[in-house]
Amino acid sequence: MRPHVDQRQAQVLALVRARGSVRVADLARELGVSPVTLRRDIEAMAARGEIHRMHGVISRVESGRPGGAAAERGSAPSAGPVAASTAGPAGGRAGAAAAEGLVVGMVVPTTEYYYADVVRGAREVVEAHGARLTVGLTRYLPGEDRTQADRLLSTGADGLLLTPNWDAGSPGPGEGAWTAELPVPTVLVERWAPPGHPAAALDRVASDHAHGAATAVQHLVDRGHRRIALASRATPTTPRLRAGYEAAVAALGLEPAPPWPAAGPDPLSDADLFARTLDYLCEAVTAGGVSAALVHSDTDAIMLIPRLQARGVRVPEDLAVITYDDEVAGLADVPLSAVAPAKREVGARAAGLLLDRLTAPRGATGDGEGPRQHVELLPRLTIRS
Repeated sequence: MRPHVDQRQAQVLALVRARGSVRVADLARELGVSPVTLRRDIEAMAARGEIHRMHGVISRVESGRPGGAAAERGSAPSAGPVAASTAGPAGGRAGAAAAEGLVVGMVVPTTEYYYADVVRGAREVVEAHGARLTVGLTRYLPGEDRTQADRLLSTGADGLLLTPNWDAGSPGPGEGAWTAELPVPTVLVERWAPPGHPAAALDRVASDHAHGAATAVQHLVDRGHRRIALASRATPTTPRLRAGYEAAVAALGLEPAPPWPAAGPDPLSDADLFARTLDYLCEAVTAGGVSAALVHSDTDAIMLIPRLQARGVRVPEDLAVITYDDEVAGLADVPLSAVAPAKREVGARAAGLLLDRLTAPRGATGDGEGPRQHVELLPRLTIRS
């Protein structure tokens, strides 16, 4: 161990023994080191039995109490903040006391449109438990999710809610392993990692977009449609929508719609992508026998409908439309039926799961009690006439 590390850990030990307990974020500011650096010291000191640690708080070891990390499970330090943090899960009154003063960092692409409700749901739960939510925005810029996560950790975040910039909603080969190496409890929000990927072992809360797409197809079949198209630009949601759509088409024995046009070698502008979607739907109706479509998203559908009608495709007479997201579908001149992911509940569930991790006693492995969870919430179909 380097001399300055020895000296810093000796300072930590002296301060904890003097005060009984202290928050990690406060101690990092006092010592002038980053929370990440201090957490490494704390891990080493807890493993040697010199201190007790709960998420976000450390306390002194009382005389007569067995040392080592294994002794931390179920321990009840005598000082105020730590005694509170040995309480039950974040969902109850005791859990609210346990979470008080914690800082939850949340990294999302934007706080507009879809993620406005996700952030709102997380904020309501975090603040209801006396904790504080801080947000980092990525604007879908490559590598920005890690930059924002590191920034939030450096300013004292005790745990992270992460929506990484994974184009397909899940990481590609060699992508995103850093999310599983973060020094604080982390929950993925509206993102998935395949089995075998390091991030697959993280807690996650997401919408079951495949189920949402299949629900829309089933409704259209119930209305008598047998050839149904999916029109969706390439977004992190699209792979799940297509998986659910294709599974429903196969399970219901439907006639397949014309294939989506293959992408060219060069990226298309938003205007070109919109034009391609319009051309596809017109051709699918006039030559492909398609009579209904699931369109992602609402804004695309609202823009497409008058252009379809200008080209002789009547909605809904020639093409019945259900949109996906339900942000503004009800505001169209003819309100549109839509599938609505439970965005606010996704944020709330993710925040609650993270607070449970932060307030649960930590065992010898350093994990909060209970198995990791993969939670998928089912979207709801709203029919409008």
